[in-house]
Amino acid sequence: MAEKLTPDICVIGAGAAGLSVAAAAAAFGAAVVLVEKGTMGGECLNTGCVPSKALLAAAKRARLVREGVRFGVTASAAGIDFQKVHRHVHDVIAAIAPNDSAERFTALGVRVIKGAGRFINRKTVAVDDEFEIRARRFVIATGSSPAIPPIPDLEQTRYFTNETIFDLTALPEHLIIIGAGPVGLELAQAFRRLGSAVTVVEAGTPLGHDDPECAAVVIDALRREGVAIRSGVTVVKASGGSEKVELTIADEGIGETLVGTHLLVAAGRMPNIDGLGLEAARIKHAPSGIKVNGRLKTGNRRVYAIGDAIGQLQFTHAGNYHAGLVIRSALFHLRARTDNDSIPWVTYTDPELAQTGLTEARARQRGIKIRVLRWPYHDNDRAQAERDMIGHIKVITDKKGAILGATIVGAQAGELITAWTLAVSQQMNIRAFAGIVVPYPTLSEIGKRAAIDFFTPSLTSSWLRRIMTWLRLLG
Repeated sequence: MAEKLTPDICVIGAGAAGLSVAAAAAAFGAAVVLVEKGTMGGECLNTGCVPSKALLAAAKRARLVREGVRFGVTASAAGIDFQKVHRHVHDVIAAIAPNDSAERFTALGVRVIKGAGRFINRKTVAVDDEFEIRARRFVIATGSSPAIPPIPDLEQTRYFTNETIFDLTALPEHLIIIGAGPVGLELAQAFRRLGSAVTVVEAGTPLGHDDPECAAVVIDALRREGVAIRSGVTVVKASGGSEKVELTIADEGIGETLVGTHLLVAAGRMPNIDGLGLEAARIKHAPSGIKVNGRLKTGNRRVYAIGDAIGQLQFTHAGNYHAGLVIRSALFHLRARTDNDSIPWVTYTDPELAQTGLTEARARQRGIKIRVLRWPYHDNDRAQAERDMIGHIKVITDKKGAILGATIVGAQAGELITAWTLAVSQQMNIRAFAGIVVPYPTLSEIGKRAAIDFFTPSLTSSWLRRIMTWLRLLG
């Protein structure tokens, strides 16, 4: 007979979001059961954020060797040992893995169960017929998987996704990538810098969810490095075996065949919700994800859904944010609602592209009268010293200076965006950035310079000139 468990919280999925709920709930003394059918740590640790950033780090070093001459440093050509690059990527995963391990969570007081969880009714989850869990609250945090587009013959073609590309131990000679979103372009630049020829094909607009003005800076930088980016094209057919892959595309009705050695599919992600028995739990869902309200509750009052499973902002930090809201609601009965406007995101290309709050287009769509403030990297002394002069900051405020959003494209944009995320979430005014003392020389000065620009028009106003005249008369 199945073992019956009655915890306070049952979490289904041990990715970043689920682990955050389990750890926090256990820390507050709740009885927690964590169910995971795959690998602890989920996509972010094993096949997503961690390995991709490790690969990008290796590629960046290769780039730095080649560019040393700009600083008066002469070095021999960068030698790429891709087996060692592969080892580096997996060493990074292994170094972080203990934080997400079953052993650590067991030590925290969490009951970790290996297996596939599914609802058998509104109040009960079964795990492989070995356990029946009747929790006070359930949290679905099952993450997402790569979306595979319906391309003829793709299933008969050897292709990779982010779940398999990091298993390569030999550098691709020519990597073709389907999809010019963050994942596709990050990996395109990484493999190009490591020595692969890279072609990216995209049906829509590259980085289509970002500010187009800033996204264009990234696209231009990748093209200058030799990444071929074909946008607005349709993939008609795929074919190929172990030696080569062919992709037939249509560009404005004209057919063409691209030939490469490897194919990577990076065409978005789909929530992992199949097999959860959502109908038995009376939980509404669609192919795009589980339906939740602003408090992340499903139609079943016992069940929350968070992270990629709800198909909204599919970022690790968004899942962690959701976890905090669930803890407040499920354990302490506090009202907690999601605010997607305050969730930042970053594309870790070089230059990086970071966004928080409203873009210019979204602010205008809402009918807000806005001011757009900019400041370029090339007018920043630290950027000049580092020779990282590509990019700019773009800040969106209302007419009174309330900060609505910011986009930064350039070096360390992912680090610089945090201050602006705080400003958006706390509804700060641009005066705060105009008056802050920033250490010199730092890239952070671009934010202050953009903020000061908000007040530049007032310096030429007639009333201010009259005040200054009277002050001079007073001595």
